[in-house]
Amino acid sequence: AKAFLEPRNILSSRFARASPRSLRLLAAALAVFLTALQARTAGALQIQQAFASPSRTNNFLVDAVSRRVYLAAVNSLYQLNATLAREVETRTGPVLDNPLCHAPQLPQATCEHQKTLTDNHNKLLTLDRAQGVLLACGSVFQGFCELRAMDDASRLAVRFPQDGATVFPSMLNIAANHENASTVGLVFRSHGGAARLLVAATYTGMGSEYFPKNHSKEDLRFENTPEIAIRSLDIADIGRLFTYDINPSEDNVFKIKQEVKQKNKLSFVRAFVHKSYSYIAINNDANAGVKESQPNSILARICLDTDAPRRSAESRKLTESYIQMGLQCGSSGNIYSRLLSIYPADISSGGAAGAEPHLFGVFAQAGGRAAVCAFRVLEVEERLQPHDILFISLQEEQLNCGAAHLQHPLALRRPLRARPIYEAPGLSSIAVDNVHNRTVMFLGTSRGRLRKLSLLANLSMANQWSLKLASNEPVHHIMTFDPSDHNYLYLMTTHHVTVQVSACGQYSSCSECVSAGDAHCGWCTLERRCSVQKNCSSGTLGRSWISTGDGVQQCPSMTITPSEISRSDVGILINGSVPDLQGLQVECDYGVGITTNATVHLDYSTTQIQTCPLLPLHMYPTIPFGTDHVTVPMAIRVNGVSVVSGNFTIYECERTGQIHFKTACTSCLSTAWHCYWDPRLNLCVSSKESTPHTVSQACSVLILTQILSHTQTVPQACSVLMRSCARVAACVSPVHPQMALPDPDWVKAVLQTSGRASKDRCVMCVCVCVCVCAVEVYSCSAGDSDCSQCWGRQTQGHMCVWCDNSCQQRDQNTCEHPLSGPLTGGTLLTVQGRNLGHSATQLNVSIGHVPCSVLPQYYTVSVRLVCETGASWEQTSDHVTVRVAGNAVGVSKDIFSFVVRARLLEFTPQQGPLAGGTRLTIHGQFLDAGSTVNVKINRTQNCTIFMLSSDVIECVMPPAEAAAAENVSVCVVYDDRPCLSASPSFTFTYEKNPTISHIRPNKSFLRSKCWCVCVIFQSVRSFIQMSFPQICSCVSSTLIVCQSPATNQSQQATAHFYLNEVLYRGEDASPSGRGPDEDEEPHADAFHFDYVEDPQFYTANKEKLIKHHPGEPLILIINKGPSELDLTLQEYSVTIGSDLCDITFHNEQLFHCTINRSLSASTGELPVTVRVGHFQKVIAMVQMGGGSELAIIVSIVVCCVLLLLCTVALVVYCTKSRRAERDWQKTLLQMEEMESQIRDEIRKGFAELQTDMTDLTKELSRTQGIPFLEYKQFVTRTFFPKMCSDYERRLVQPMYENDPLGPRALSETHPLLQDWQSSNSVRPNLEEGITLFSTLLNNKHFLVTFVHALEQQKDFAVRDRCNLASLLTIALHGKLEYYTSIMKELLVDLIDASASKNPKLMLRRTESVVEKMLTNWMSICMYSYLKETVGEPFFLLLCAIKQQINKGSIDAITGKARYTLNEEWLLRENIEAKPQNINVSFQGFGMDSVSVRVMNTDTICQVKDKILEAFYKNLPFSQWPREEDVDLEWFPEGRSSRILQDLDNTSVMEDGRKKLNTVFHYQIPDGASLAMSMKDKRENTLGRVKDLDTEKYVHLVLPHDELTESRKSHRHSHRKKVLPEIYLTRLLSTKGTLQKFLDDLFQAILSIPPEKPPLAIKYFFDFLEEQADKRGITDPDTLHIWKTNSLPLRFWVNILKNPQFVFDIDKTDHMDACLSVIAQAFIDACSLSDLQLGKDSPTNKLLYAKEIPEYKKRVQCYYKQIQEMAPLSEQEMNAHLAEESRRYRNEFNTNLAVMEVYKYAKRYRNQVVSALDSSPTARRTQLQHKFEQVIALVEDNIYECSSEA
Repeated sequence: AKAFLEPRNILSSRFARASPRSLRLLAAALAVFLTALQARTAGALQIQQAFASPSRTNNFLVDAVSRRVYLAAVNSLYQLNATLAREVETRTGPVLDNPLCHAPQLPQATCEHQKTLTDNHNKLLTLDRAQGVLLACGSVFQGFCELRAMDDASRLAVRFPQDGATVFPSMLNIAANHENASTVGLVFRSHGGAARLLVAATYTGMGSEYFPKNHSKEDLRFENTPEIAIRSLDIADIGRLFTYDINPSEDNVFKIKQEVKQKNKLSFVRAFVHKSYSYIAINNDANAGVKESQPNSILARICLDTDAPRRSAESRKLTESYIQMGLQCGSSGNIYSRLLSIYPADISSGGAAGAEPHLFGVFAQAGGRAAVCAFRVLEVEERLQPHDILFISLQEEQLNCGAAHLQHPLALRRPLRARPIYEAPGLSSIAVDNVHNRTVMFLGTSRGRLRKLSLLANLSMANQWSLKLASNEPVHHIMTFDPSDHNYLYLMTTHHVTVQVSACGQYSSCSECVSAGDAHCGWCTLERRCSVQKNCSSGTLGRSWISTGDGVQQCPSMTITPSEISRSDVGILINGSVPDLQGLQVECDYGVGITTNATVHLDYSTTQIQTCPLLPLHMYPTIPFGTDHVTVPMAIRVNGVSVVSGNFTIYECERTGQIHFKTACTSCLSTAWHCYWDPRLNLCVSSKESTPHTVSQACSVLILTQILSHTQTVPQACSVLMRSCARVAACVSPVHPQMALPDPDWVKAVLQTSGRASKDRCVMCVCVCVCVCAVEVYSCSAGDSDCSQCWGRQTQGHMCVWCDNSCQQRDQNTCEHPLSGPLTGGTLLTVQGRNLGHSATQLNVSIGHVPCSVLPQYYTVSVRLVCETGASWEQTSDHVTVRVAGNAVGVSKDIFSFVVRARLLEFTPQQGPLAGGTRLTIHGQFLDAGSTVNVKINRTQNCTIFMLSSDVIECVMPPAEAAAAENVSVCVVYDDRPCLSASPSFTFTYEKNPTISHIRPNKSFLRSKCWCVCVIFQSVRSFIQMSFPQICSCVSSTLIVCQSPATNQSQQATAHFYLNEVLYRGEDASPSGRGPDEDEEPHADAFHFDYVEDPQFYTANKEKLIKHHPGEPLILIINKGPSELDLTLQEYSVTIGSDLCDITFHNEQLFHCTINRSLSASTGELPVTVRVGHFQKVIAMVQMGGGSELAIIVSIVVCCVLLLLCTVALVVYCTKSRRAERDWQKTLLQMEEMESQIRDEIRKGFAELQTDMTDLTKELSRTQGIPFLEYKQFVTRTFFPKMCSDYERRLVQPMYENDPLGPRALSETHPLLQDWQSSNSVRPNLEEGITLFSTLLNNKHFLVTFVHALEQQKDFAVRDRCNLASLLTIALHGKLEYYTSIMKELLVDLIDASASKNPKLMLRRTESVVEKMLTNWMSICMYSYLKETVGEPFFLLLCAIKQQINKGSIDAITGKARYTLNEEWLLRENIEAKPQNINVSFQGFGMDSVSVRVMNTDTICQVKDKILEAFYKNLPFSQWPREEDVDLEWFPEGRSSRILQDLDNTSVMEDGRKKLNTVFHYQIPDGASLAMSMKDKRENTLGRVKDLDTEKYVHLVLPHDELTESRKSHRHSHRKKVLPEIYLTRLLSTKGTLQKFLDDLFQAILSIPPEKPPLAIKYFFDFLEEQADKRGITDPDTLHIWKTNSLPLRFWVNILKNPQFVFDIDKTDHMDACLSVIAQAFIDACSLSDLQLGKDSPTNKLLYAKEIPEYKKRVQCYYKQIQEMAPLSEQEMNAHLAEESRRYRNEFNTNLAVMEVYKYAKRYRNQVVSALDSSPTARRTQLQHKFEQVIALVEDNIYECSSEA
């Protein structure tokens, strides 16, 4: 099919070039069919041309040069021209053939099987333009191929085989010989220029499902067909045509052995070429349906013999280079296992520069679901590198294309995985193109649809369009673009080849074109149309074609200055993307058939200024009567095409004053035009220059404040207020105001009467102001006493009437509506009343000072009038006044208000179905301010209003129209004025109509209401209301529940659904040509619903009355008659009275109803009711009552007999079981004893859980000082942990000094902390050489090259790398900012190496120099935070662990304790231990005796440790004496003192071992007095207790394995047997006690103090995110792992496991085990993987399993808080690092560190020199020479140095 993206002018020229005869044939062949296709469009797709084949199509290809299309169908081959007109047609079948016979072209072969007419299905169609041949292979004759002429497909180009030539079956059997078997192939050139054919065909021989069921021995000859082969295609050497071409020939074929063919059923999808490789996409159908969770798709690569230079002239062999790997689309549990179509394309994605090759594939899974996955070709090539698989040495040429010693194909076990980028049912084919840096994907479906998807840079979908092709015909898996124009796409369905184009012409404006999201379409500015760029004739000019990526803001727009006409020229500002107009014919079109030449002044790339001369005023449209302006359209025409348009206004200020003559001044000054008021001429003028007088900015106002109400005979005064009066008449005398005036412009004056007094009125003099007004005050009741005189006053304008024998002011009863309107006027006001005159010309209506123009067409004599309100300059409210014939006056009771125009605030809902019916609610202010209110949708459709108030409008949305987009505007029209909106928030989204998939059940009883469930594919939102015919309830987004009505007879009904009161019509075509995109079965608009007969239920014997005795269980057997309903157990219920019974089904026709409890009623009859849904029926009655007396007597007799039998049996049983009972008695006693022990242990564990936390909190003192190590000691222990541990082991016999407070041990100093002094006698130039080497280390290029050179050496071990990193850190400690830059540069290299493999493994271990440098950098930067924030909770946790362990028994030899967190260190025996206090004094210690709490099971060494802790608890541990250096002496009462020791002559033997002495052994009482003193010298007879041999000594328990043997051999041991697992609850006890301290520690670690945030963490995390962005790593899990590996696992876990790095404390082995459990919990909290724990999981992980999820949330929150911190600049971070360097200056011996680094440099001198020599930068700066100079200075002998190197 040929798919395009825009109708173009080129198409017409193409049709013109076609011959008239061919066009007539085409029209005759297709008739109406083509017309229908050409007329159909859908969104961005349009069918351009089609060809119909009478038989099923198989393959097609397009010639890139001639643009011919070759179409292969069943038994036919077509040659079509560029317009798909038929040029040649030839028949290829049917032929006489039999799959059990060899091809007839094999002369020596005979066949005894009968041949029949067989259809020829084309299996392979490819082109070799260099030789001018078309290769066509069919399914007949065992897959025989023909070479046809390229210019005439009906003619054979080569006759093969030649007569008399030697032919082998392998030369004829090329393609698959079955219509359902696959074949793919391609033509390429070998290195010698010879044509080659790579062909892959599914095996169809014996043993396959394609082979006929036959058991002849001759069938074995069909086993030799290879799956993949490279064959000769050189027609010049016809004797070798289609041969394997290489000797031995087996090396050029890929053939699966016969015995494993069942496990490798290969189905080939496509073969294509990339670079010098051929790729073949394959499916292994042997695994299909077995494991849907496993991928079955394979991508194989074969090296082709191209023209690339080679060392050997030998042709390349297929088996040398064949390698394959799996392709997996989807993740575990949702894998799309079968590949349907694959397409290679170069696209721009992920921010990569330029286009990058990708492979796009359509994968499917069972059930029809399909997905699209994309694979980077670069990643494919990296995975297919053989050196990643074999540990062998290969040359560069052999790496990718194999070698002679690799005789077997290779396969990767691990597939290449990708996540789906698009999922939909029924996908079958794919084609991808890169259009203007936008990825466009075309997808064919199995139901005849073509989808076009526009993708974003991350390959997510941006837009989608769909077009329906031939009905239900699948699209072939191969689609291809026109080789010369990618705006055309060829595709093929079952019977048609179709041409598609992009329908850009459907968009009429630039905004529609650009916002459509179609990457092919753009706005051709100078042609004013939407087209593809190739069809825009001016597309070569800059900014003449606006693409989708440019955005709507680049659409041309114009600004006219001024927008209202003046006497000067009109200046036009054109915005948007417009080409340079200089030199083009630019005109101004005024829309009246007259144009003027425009002058282009400036061109600011996207902004241009032009000037258009105005036409004479008489040439513009006449200003209509009653208005003061006219709008003139205007457009800019470039070369005769209107590019951009606008309009301006011509106005006349004089007309403004004339139209509003009663309010001329206010109308003049409040109009939108630039008008001025001349107070002298009382005229509205256009400019200040048009009048000689001074113009005014305010209008005069006069208000009468006193009105005479009686006849005046003498001159009388009345007060008025005046403002902006130019002059005042003589009769007006100003006075000083006696009241507050509105503003200083107001003047209060007195009007004197003229002195002409009359009995009927007082005539006031005229006040001559700028408004020139006269005021007359009269009273109807004064003077006129009869009716005639009263009515006669109407001729004088007095509104008087005769009423109730008096002359009164006329008052008319009126009412009006609406009651409000906008300030701008235009509201049609309806006034109803009586005496409203007999003609509209008599009426004068006003609202206060605002006139209201009467509309004669709506006038009804005397009772009704309609007028149009004028404009008001302010918000006001007043009564409506109606004057009839200038005399009678009527005032309304209601008040009309002029308000600010209506204000729209919001509307809900903002989305609804395309079918309409959504109830829209608009909220706002003054919404009813107008006579007519209409809600417009897209300014074209009406939203039907059903409720209107001042703040709410409710209306019903119309269906979406054909021209509407998904988003439509909502606005309100008042009195036919411009549409009012609150853009852009007032946008309603038409969403796809919900689709009803099916209903269930589709059957119901006659007289019941069952529930009908509807499954909806698209989400059903809250704005959807459904009825069936009642209102349905929406359960979820895919489920609606409705109730069906009852009926009286069995019938098939039709169920219709209403969505928002709109009839659901199923899969209707949506507006804009948008049909449903899903490829599932079409959905109906109505559903069949069957009513069946009600079910029949009856008891087992069909009895109607069932007797039941109260208190007995009741079981009823209920039979069910045949029913057509598929009912579930949950739908049945049976009640007896009000009691519900339990139902048990035995089969579909029988179930039991059981009640094992007493019924609610004990007497009477209870109905048995069966309910199914809403159907219910009473099938029987249960009668309650007692039984007969006979039954009671029989029951008593039976009971007596049974009792007698039981007594006899019991006696017999007791006699026989007496001996067995004695045998079990001992066992029972042992079990009871064990149960008692378990019960006691559980009670103790429960008590410990409740009390330990409180006790420990009381005992733990926070007043003691925290023994922090100094910074330099922290650094050395962290940087050199192995060296520090060696120092600790050497200090087993420390030196002591006397102190007033007691003896203290002297601490040793690390070498790096001592001053370095070189001896001149050793090397005279050593200091100079070290100084020069230090300078070299401060050269970034030298240091980076030096590190890389050392890391490349195999004997440079991990320990050496860590040591070098730490030495460099010490050496560069004074320049931390320089050290940080080196670390970052090395990290970038590490990230580059990790990103190409598995980025998630980076920083996981410390195996390189930079990883250890990062650890050291973190330690330096986090020391202050560790000491100030984390130190205290960490130290409290350590103290808590130690005190909790010491609360129970501890085995001195094995280290196991009663209280621990580690199962391996748990004391699994119930050792009875009691605490007791002893009073101890220390000789030479400056304090009194101390009370120490010990356990009676403690050894003497354990007692010494507790005593030392009591005396030295406020000192660092390094200053404590060791227990081996002190003596403990006991002074018992009445006896001599004795020295207490672990072993002496009183020690006892137990189980062959000597038991250590304890407090209990010596019988030391509570409160005993002891004395401790320092030994004179250490005795070496006994080492530390924990180092004692467990075979000779024992404390509390034996080792586990020996204890078991001991229990077996000593059955009468004094130890009580008990299950050791019961003691695991002690772990929980210890955990609960320490939980608060652990939570405080984790909170301190995972929180950010606002006063001192961790700047280094923010800086380094930002660096990681920056590096990930540069490499396109968007996986958040990868970033999380990087951060976790760099901070928690690299720093915090190290600190948690090694508290001796931070504090000067004693870390025992038992404490180390507990900290390992805590560290493991911290590691699990930072991990992303979910822990799958069970009863067999280690207790170390189970212990904190409940807290791990909460800790994980803390970690995520911590990372998010770090990310939200303000970014840290390089300057700020360098300042922070410089401050850290300054703070700890001169703390370390940097010269010694440099000397240690030099030892590595000397050791790898040659390698470092070689690395420096290979670097141009190093050679330029002579780094190699400087390095040699360093060695010469340090060694002081250049020759000796060279020999050593």
